[in-house]
Amino acid sequence: MDELAPNAAVFGIPHLRIDGRAKVTGQALYPSDEAVPNPAYAFLLTSAIAKGRIKRFDLHEARTLPGVLDILTHDNIGGDAKPLVQQAGGKATTTLESNQIWHDGQVIGVVVADTYESAREAAYRVRVHYEKEAPAATFGSKGTTEEIREPGEHEDFHIGDADSAFAAAEIRIDAWYGTPTQHHNPIELFTTTCAWNDGQLTIWEPSQFVYGLRANVARQLGIAPEQVRVISKFIGGAFGSKGSATARTAWIAIASRRMNRPIKLVVTRDQGFTVATYRAETRHHIQIGATRAGKLTALRHKGWEVTSRPSTYNVSGTETTARMYGCPNILTKVNIVHADRNTPGFMRAPPDTPYMFPLESAMDELASALGMDPIELRRINDTPVDPATGRRFSSRHLMECFDVGAARFGWQARDPVPGSMKDGDWLIGWGCASAAYPANIATCTARVVLHGEGHARVEIAGHDIGTGAYTVAAMAAAERLGLPVEKIMVHMGDTDLPPASLAAGSSHTASIAHAIVKACDELRGRLIQAAITSNDGPLAGRAADSINLGNGQLLSRDGAHETVADAVKRLTGGALEAYAENIPKGLNQDTVGKLYQGQLPISRGIGREDVTAYAFGAQFVEVRVHRRTCEIRVPRMLGTFASGTIVNPLTAHSQYIGGMIWGLGAALLEKTEIDERFARYVNDNIAEYYIPVSADICKAEAIMLPEHDRDVNPLGIKGIGEIGIVGVNGAIANAVFHATGRRVRELPIRIENLLCPDRAQ
Repeated sequence: MDELAPNAAVFGIPHLRIDGRAKVTGQALYPSDEAVPNPAYAFLLTSAIAKGRIKRFDLHEARTLPGVLDILTHDNIGGDAKPLVQQAGGKATTTLESNQIWHDGQVIGVVVADTYESAREAAYRVRVHYEKEAPAATFGSKGTTEEIREPGEHEDFHIGDADSAFAAAEIRIDAWYGTPTQHHNPIELFTTTCAWNDGQLTIWEPSQFVYGLRANVARQLGIAPEQVRVISKFIGGAFGSKGSATARTAWIAIASRRMNRPIKLVVTRDQGFTVATYRAETRHHIQIGATRAGKLTALRHKGWEVTSRPSTYNVSGTETTARMYGCPNILTKVNIVHADRNTPGFMRAPPDTPYMFPLESAMDELASALGMDPIELRRINDTPVDPATGRRFSSRHLMECFDVGAARFGWQARDPVPGSMKDGDWLIGWGCASAAYPANIATCTARVVLHGEGHARVEIAGHDIGTGAYTVAAMAAAERLGLPVEKIMVHMGDTDLPPASLAAGSSHTASIAHAIVKACDELRGRLIQAAITSNDGPLAGRAADSINLGNGQLLSRDGAHETVADAVKRLTGGALEAYAENIPKGLNQDTVGKLYQGQLPISRGIGREDVTAYAFGAQFVEVRVHRRTCEIRVPRMLGTFASGTIVNPLTAHSQYIGGMIWGLGAALLEKTEIDERFARYVNDNIAEYYIPVSADICKAEAIMLPEHDRDVNPLGIKGIGEIGIVGVNGAIANAVFHATGRRVRELPIRIENLLCPDRAQ
C-alpha cells in the first residue's frame, strides 16, 4: 500500500457525523436498547469485603420474593466457566469460579428475576457469611507485595551510565511525584444482554473489541468462537473501560442458557467501580542531571504501579519519558505493587497521562533552577533521534508546536518570577508542558460493496466509541471511490462483519481507514480497467492513469466521463464487492488469524525496527489562584498538535478539546478515594467523584499543525484520541507553581495543598 496517499478532496475537510441525527433523535440503538423477546433481568451480587473467603450464602429470603427465577453462585455454577483471561496484563481476579475474595465489590453471584426491581430487591436480601482477612489497599499498606516488572510487552532502558552522570551533574533535580486512582465513569453504564438460539449465543454489550470479547467468552464457556456473536453498534463512552472482557459476560450467558431465556444486565454506577477496570495510582522518582547551559546529562525515572493480587497489569509510561528529550544517560525501571484491589486497565492515554506528569513537572523545576524559560529548555534538549533506540523519529514537530502555541497564547508577556503576575486578589500563573503519544496501527479487514445505484456499503467490525468512527469510515471510502460521503453506508460493531482490532491506543482511525481504502482501491482498479477495455463505453481506449474518480463519476483528462453507477451496472449488472486485509509494516500474515481469535496484532509506534513514530504537541495553561482562599481556576487552555493526516477536522477538534478538559480534571479534581482500612472505594458515584463541568472551563483552544508523515504509514494517520490529555496535568501543576511559588507533586491539586504548605510537596 505504499502507493497510497490521502486525497485532500475528502480528507481534511470538516464533515458532520453521519450518525449524528440518529444519536440526537434516539434512533441509535446502544446495546442495552436492543429489544429481545420476553427478557429476564439480572442483578449482580458483589462482595462486602476485600479479602477472604465466602463461608456460605443464606438465600432463603431472596428466593421467596415474587418473580425471582434463579440465583447463581459458585456453589451451583462454579465449574461452568473457565477463569477470564485479560487481553493485556496477565490474569484477572476470579469471580464465581470459587469462594475466594480478591477485592471489595467482586462479583460473587447473579440474581435473575422477571423484573429488574425484583432482581435488585432479592440481591439486597441475600446474606453472605465471610471468613475475613485484613486487606492491603495501596502504597504503604501493610501486606502489599512488590515486584520488578518483567520484560515482555514493555521494556526498561539502561543507556550509558545514568547513576554516575547524575552524581556528576552541575544541576540536579531529585523529586518524588504521585498520581491517584481514577475511574472512567462513561455516561453509558456497563451492560450485557445474552440470548441463545439453537446453540448460538448472541451478546449485546458495549465493547471496544467485539472479536476479543467473542473469543474470551467462547474460551470461558468451552465453545467455538463461531458459536458466539457480539453486537455493539454504538458505545456511550468507554475511554478504555470497555476494551477488555469482564467476568460478568460469561455468567450472564450461563444464566441465559440455564433459563432458556434472554437476560438483560445493567450494572449500577457504584458496581461499575469494581466490576470493570480503572487507572491505578502511581508513584515516581525522577532524577535529572543537566549542565548549567540546560543540556540534559542524566535521566532516571522509576515508577511504581498498583495492581491486583493475581495480575501483572502495568502501563510502563517510561517508554515515552525515556524518548522525550535528548539525553546520553537514561535509566528506567517499573515496579508492580500487588494489593487487594480489582485489576486496573486501559484509561485514556494509559501510560502517558500518569508518567508524563512527573517528567514535565521535573523539567519545569529544572528550568526554574536554571533561571531559564521552560520552552527554551525543551528546545535545547529537542532531538530528531529516539534516545532510547537510536532510531530517527518518523517526524517530530514538537518545537513547532511550542512556537505556534506560544505565539497564540502570548507567552512572551509571561513574567518568569513566581507570584509576580496578579489581577486583584488573583495570582496568575502560566505553565506549559510537552505532549506525546505513539502512532499505532493494527491489523484490520474490511468489505466494501459498490452498488449499481451509485452508493457503497462498508462492512467492518470496527467500533464507534463516540469519536466519529462511522464518519471516518465513510470518508475513507468516499475518498477512494469518488462518491459523496452521503452515498456511503457504514456497518460496524458486529462479529458477523470482517474483523477489526481493538479501538484503543489511538490506532483505530489508521487501522480501519487503511483496510477500507485498500478494498476501495481494488474496486477502483476494476472499474477503471472495465471502463477502458469496454467496446463501446465513453472511456474505451483511454490509459488507466488518465482516469480518476470524483463526484460519482469516472473522469478522463480529455473530458470524457461515465457515472460510477453506470460503470458498475455494465460491469456486473448489480454490485461490485471487494474484501481487503491490511497488515501493517512489521507484522506477518498470521496476524489476521490472531485477529479472528481475539488477539491484538498491533504495530506500535515505539516498537518498530525502522523508525520511532509519535504524535507531538504542546500544552499551555493559565491558572488563577485566589490569594486568600486558594481557590484554583483555569480561565484558558491551549493545545497545539502535530498528529499527521487529520481525516475529519471537526471530530478531531472535539477529541483534542475533550482530552484537554479531561486533563484539567485529572490535575485538579479526579481522585477515587480509598478507605485503606477496608480497601474500599468511597466516592463510587458521580456525585462525589469530581469531574469538570462547564463552569470549570472558560476557554479551550486546539490548533492542528499540518503534518505529512509518509513514514508512519501510507496514509500518514497518527491518531488523536489520547494526545489531547497528555501533558495537561503537568502544565497545570507548573502554572500553579508560577502563580504561587508552591510546587505540588501529587495529584490532584486542591485547595488544601495550597492552604497547608506541608501538603505542597
